[in-house]
Amino acid sequence: MRTLSIFFAFLLILSSTACAQERVASPRGEASTQIEGSWIVVEYGRPILRGRTEVFGTGDEYGVDITGGAPVWRAGANQSTRFMTESDLNIGGADLPAGEYSLFVDLSGNEWTLILSNHKARPQSRSEEPGIWGAYDYSADLDVLRVPMQKVNSSVSHDQLTMAFYDVSTTDGTFAIMWEDQVATVSFELTK
Repeated sequence: MRTLSIFFAFLLILSSTACAQERVASPRGEASTQIEGSWIVVEYGRPILRGRTEVFGTGDEYGVDITGGAPVWRAGANQSTRFMTESDLNIGGADLPAGEYSLFVDLSGNEWTLILSNHKARPQSRSEEPGIWGAYDYSADLDVLRVPMQKVNSSVSHDQLTMAFYDVSTTDGTFAIMWEDQVATVSFELTK
């Protein structure tokens, strides 16, 4: 009986270790909402602060480190962030046709600009498939929408990058990106 107990304890430890090894450093996340039967979905990598502070930088260095040398921030980690809408939208005063887009943020000048682009996302960094990984090959000529976001400093620190929809009604709402002490929002509405 004791041998059987030791065997099961060993299996439990082995399975716990295997589960811990499968967790990625920046897991994929999803923000979604449904308005008038149409879905709006954002899929993104969710980096964690892990004790870091001032990840966005300050002053003239704001946004420099977080982009990792890319011209814009991928607003996430790993695979490019994807924004999908089943209905035409107006986001921050600009029209966006229904479809699937790559989402980027321009962090220049301590201001945030939301960018939705026709860049296709490549599923793996070393893949031979066409498309973009992160924001390293970003080019503004594929932009479909560029709108300013309202950015504020939060009184709390968001440990993991979080995107969310809030104040959603039957026709409109707000989209938010939150990480560390930064919160940026933009309004959206269905267009018909």
